[in-house]
Amino acid sequence: MVKQKFPAYFYNPITLGGVVISVVSFGLILFLIVLESLAEEQKPYMGIIAFVILPSFLFIGIVLIGIGVYREFRKEQLGKKVIYKYPKIDLNDRRTRAAFLTISFVGIVFLAFSAFGSFKAYEYTDSDEFCGTVCHKVMEPEFVAYQSSPHARVGCVQCHIGSGADWFVRAKISGAYQVYSVLFNKYSRPIPTPVEHLRPAQQTCEQCHWPKHFFSEKRVQYTNYMSDEKNTRFDIDLILKVGGGNIDTGPTSGIHWHMNIVNDVYYIASDKKRLEIPYVRTVGKDGKVEEYYSTDSKLNEAEIKKGELRKMDCMDCHNRPSHNYHAPAPSVNHLLSLNLIDKNLPFIKSLAVEALDHPYTNNRIAMDSIAIKIRDFYTINYAEISKTRNKEIEQTILELQRLYSRNYFPEMNVSWTKYPEHIGHMFSPGCFRCHDGRHVSKTGKTITFDCNACHSILKQKFEDKEEMVSVSGLTYTHPIDIGEAWKKMICSDCHNKK
Repeated sequence: MVKQKFPAYFYNPITLGGVVISVVSFGLILFLIVLESLAEEQKPYMGIIAFVILPSFLFIGIVLIGIGVYREFRKEQLGKKVIYKYPKIDLNDRRTRAAFLTISFVGIVFLAFSAFGSFKAYEYTDSDEFCGTVCHKVMEPEFVAYQSSPHARVGCVQCHIGSGADWFVRAKISGAYQVYSVLFNKYSRPIPTPVEHLRPAQQTCEQCHWPKHFFSEKRVQYTNYMSDEKNTRFDIDLILKVGGGNIDTGPTSGIHWHMNIVNDVYYIASDKKRLEIPYVRTVGKDGKVEEYYSTDSKLNEAEIKKGELRKMDCMDCHNRPSHNYHAPAPSVNHLLSLNLIDKNLPFIKSLAVEALDHPYTNNRIAMDSIAIKIRDFYTINYAEISKTRNKEIEQTILELQRLYSRNYFPEMNVSWTKYPEHIGHMFSPGCFRCHDGRHVSKTGKTITFDCNACHSILKQKFEDKEEMVSVSGLTYTHPIDIGEAWKKMICSDCHNKK
């Protein structure tokens, strides 16, 4: 008889089951830790399996061990001790030897498959497919937008978590409620942008992008179409003053003047989307501090100072780098410029924008309604064109349906209006959150409202008018005559009325 190394109450089915679970879990944890240490690149989601899931099973096994021991100990104290009879392993017996070898082989195979399965699970949880499709309905808008973004080949976890244990833990704590909200249908529609849980851009964006080298100017060409019967075309050529700079390239300037190269910019926002900024502070390389207060803010200085002071980084302007939902007007302009929509169809620009921006209740209704709206408009108002240009009309419907499916998700209440983009100023306040001419320091200094601070217009051409060109920069001509109003207003006040 083999001598027992532990007290008798350790030898019971519950405790032995706990031992098996604990040993297997601990072995798999060690396997994954070794695997991660040998990998060329650390995988943030490895921690979910190696340090969250498997330790949970290890804890369950340890608890079972304790329960089994305590249960047998109490029985012994009460005089109800049970003698468990376990199989005797006699390898001299042919049947016992065959059973032992079979069980051992199955156990080894099970452990091997468990290790392989854990590795594949770890690989899958680190994939973009896992992030975008496991919670299909919830994450579909973000995943679709991501696939069409400039960062479509950058893994989700590289931006949302990055390397390092501290941010991994923060992300998992933040994600715990998200899992609960999905399981019990408690999530918001649309899902709020998690700006408060994003790590500093210097630790993510600037691993690839380096503002110190953004010192050139960039030419940008915009092709636009008006909402008249002829879909009148007008073009604008801009020079964007990207700016930046370092010791080798000269002083900082332009748009990237903000980017902590020499100057530090801080601000306080009074709303979660950071659209309203009542306070801005700049610190120059000489240490000089300037504080600006918005004259539009209803908060007093003491109330403003109670807000969270944030140091400006990439994400304060590039807030939708991978999950952008495009406004219908520029999207339709793009399709018209590529001749994917025929500009000779009367009023197609305004009709297309109206069809896209209607508040449909679900995607299927949207697809059908877009088709009906376009066909009915030409059947009723332009019967001849409806017959002779039917091919172009059907092509337009197809392109608009594709456009809608990439930018609108009615089941999740997602559209371009729900996630304002801070770059530019056409469809959201963007630059004008600070550069509105109404942020004034106590010394009377104002944050500039001058358009030429960020860009200069080289050329502006209306389809039926003479081209305007100036190397030194043109004064903008609004496509619709609204007098001087555009010089005082914020563009988004008209272009985003939702």
